Amino acid sequence: MTRALITGITGQDGRYLSRLLAARGDEVWGMPWTDASPDMDMDMDMDMDMDMDVVRWTSPAAMSDAAAIVAAVEMARPDLVFHLAAQSSVFASWTDPGATAESTGAGTAHVLEAVRAVTPDARVFVASSSAIFGVTGPLPHDEESPIAPVSPYGAAKAYTHHLARVYREGFGMFVCSGILFNHESPLRGPGFVTRKIVDGAVAVAQGRQRELVLGNLAVRRDWGFAGDVVRAMTLMLDHDEPDDYVVATGISHGVVDWCESAFRIVGLDWQDHVRSEPSLMRPGEPPDQIGDASRARRVLGWAPEVGFDEMVAMMVAAELERVAEGRR
Repeated sequence: MTRALITGITGQDGRYLSRLLAARGDEVWGMPWTDASPDMDMDMDMDMDMDMDVVRWTSPAAMSDAAAIVAAVEMARPDLVFHLAAQSSVFASWTDPGATAESTGAGTAHVLEAVRAVTPDARVFVASSSAIFGVTGPLPHDEESPIAPVSPYGAAKAYTHHLARVYREGFGMFVCSGILFNHESPLRGPGFVTRKIVDGAVAVAQGRQRELVLGNLAVRRDWGFAGDVVRAMTLMLDHDEPDDYVVATGISHGVVDWCESAFRIVGLDWQDHVRSEPSLMRPGEPPDQIGDASRARRVLGWAPEVGFDEMVAMMVAAELERVAEGRR
């Protein structure tokens, strides 16, 4: 039986990945991440029909604790490693750049070094991000686009992305870097703008909130579904050769599109209820991002299956369920 270790297993991607790996018969190990941020990284009140009892747990570790990460890898002795644990919010990275560098950047170095020391033949997936590109180069971005981040989060992910290549080429390890564009699901934590929009639309419709206040409404992103993204992760490690892959839909949607879709589902016009607040805008934010996943489509046979409106509807339904069951 293949053993798979997931760091950041309690986050959105980790939980979808756990279910996918367990369904195909892998033995799933999770590393409890002691410095995770519940508001940004997880929504533990959604069980997603997944029994977390199928997961075997290593000893807990902070991303800054190299020795604890080694101990976790020694306990799991994995064949596959999916490194997802990181401070996952661009907005939060401006508040504490040092913590972001430690958990997202240095944490990746600790994980890769632990695998090299304990199970060097393991295949490793490292979660990179579209935030490494910043505002440079033409759209869409692919694996050859210039790396020029414009946020502490993007800088930390750029370090992560480069480390994957260094360990692949310098140490001969099987390490893939997945350049993940924005992706959402009913498990997205409440600190993200997509959940704020969905939760706000439901709250306004039910009379619990008068308006929804957001930052930059003009921002556009390539938003996909988390379940599709984790499927790409497994295909990377199943392939014969390690490489870097953009994982994206190739279609850009705006914050306005999220508002329009979510409010329409609950029977409202978003323009009557949404207000932009300049103080919530981030410095240097790219106005648009689109990914070109041609390599993943060609080499891995991957393609997204869940469309934008379907994903928004799933998230609205999940929030309505939370409210109905008294979990909001």
